[in-house]
Amino acid sequence: MPLNESLKTLLLRGLLAGLIAGLLAATVGYFVGEPKIEAAIAIEEAAAGGHSHGSEEEPLVSRGGQKAGQFLALGLAGLALGAIFAAVAHFGRRYTALSGPRFAIASAIGGWAAIVAVPFFKYPANPPAVGDPETISDRTWLWVAAVVLGLVAVGAAVFVYKLLHTQLDSFRLIGGVAAFVAVVTVGYIALPGVDEVKADFPASLLWQFRVSSLAVSATLWACLGLAFAALTEFATRSSSPVREPAATAG
Repeated sequence: MPLNESLKTLLLRGLLAGLIAGLLAATVGYFVGEPKIEAAIAIEEAAAGGHSHGSEEEPLVSRGGQKAGQFLALGLAGLALGAIFAAVAHFGRRYTALSGPRFAIASAIGGWAAIVAVPFFKYPANPPAVGDPETISDRTWLWVAAVVLGLVAVGAAVFVYKLLHTQLDSFRLIGGVAAFVAVVTVGYIALPGVDEVKADFPASLLWQFRVSSLAVSATLWACLGLAFAALTEFATRSSSPVREPAATAG
């Protein structure tokens, strides 16, 4: 079942899969991530004497609005990511013999590894009250550099895997993983470290927040790949001609 539909069809499929993934990721964020954010905000307000934004300045969006807004934000992010995912699938299907569903799942795994996993383990997410506002720009560019590193690492893994096409699949997989790890290792050594966590910030809360952040992004990518794969398989089966049962001799 290769991906042989038009770009328009793939884009519509990607938008639907992205919307589903975004809403599911927002659900995980609401129930898993929000309690950790609330605890971090409480620490920030306590350190600021009860007002994290100053005694006279009020936040533009209330916490209730922020909680509800993440469904809109992640829904829109899912739509955008789904469109990009579909465009990449349209281009990448020319270079693979994988079926449509398997290619979708493999692409989601590669995308998550490049855009989420590699940057996260170098520069993990931090809750409110952690980080110096004056270094936001520097930390943003470092994160962008880590994303580029992840894309290069995944690209190197795919290149080596295809380069070893005459070898056994197990050796090809080992070679691809080795190339990925080698590129990431060199990149991690070259990129500077960032540690702005205060000594008195609870380590358990920091760990729980980072795990919940990773859970949200993992849900987004996993659901995107699985939804796209399921929609592809459903479309393929729906378009397949129905075979008439063979007539029996009377």
